[in-house]
Amino acid sequence: NGILKKAKEITVLCDAEVSLVIFSSTGKMSEFSSPSTPLIKILDKYQKSSGRKLWDAKHEYLNSEVERVKKENDSMQIQLRHLKGEDLTSLNPKELIPIEEALLDGLSKVKDKQMEVWRKMKKNDRALEEENKRLNLILHQQQQMKMDGNVRDMENGYHQNGGRDYPTQMPFSFRVQPIQPNLQENK
Repeated sequence: NGILKKAKEITVLCDAEVSLVIFSSTGKMSEFSSPSTPLIKILDKYQKSSGRKLWDAKHEYLNSEVERVKKENDSMQIQLRHLKGEDLTSLNPKELIPIEEALLDGLSKVKDKQMEVWRKMKKNDRALEEENKRLNLILHQQQQMKMDGNVRDMENGYHQNGGRDYPTQMPFSFRVQPIQPNLQENK
């Protein structure tokens, strides 16, 4: 703790860039770095001043790969803005041609997809219409069978009773309810 306190004091009193890393015998790490300068910058300064390589080839490769990916990402962001129609004023006509071709290609793909969806919808419409016709036919057949059954019932039950238009036994009966005010009161 005393060494970390002294490192902080040196940073403030001497306006120096200080970085301190301490590992205890138990493996616990303690560190301090000047607030104005991150540890990486101090290590880079140390590497340049001492001539020692702190980073091996693997780290250098990863660092360069990260930089390459960042540049590629920036380039793609610019291309995306151009495809959206943004930041086109800085482009010359020769640079606009590939953008136009990409947009036309994209537009034709969108139209193709729309046509595909439209064809599927038409196919589904036709299938639904055929199903509707089939169901209507079944319904009509059932109604016809019901009508035929009613006609048979009428021939068998209603018209064979000596010319009467009702069956011999009525399917329901009427009964006067005993408590009906208009029938009970004589006022």
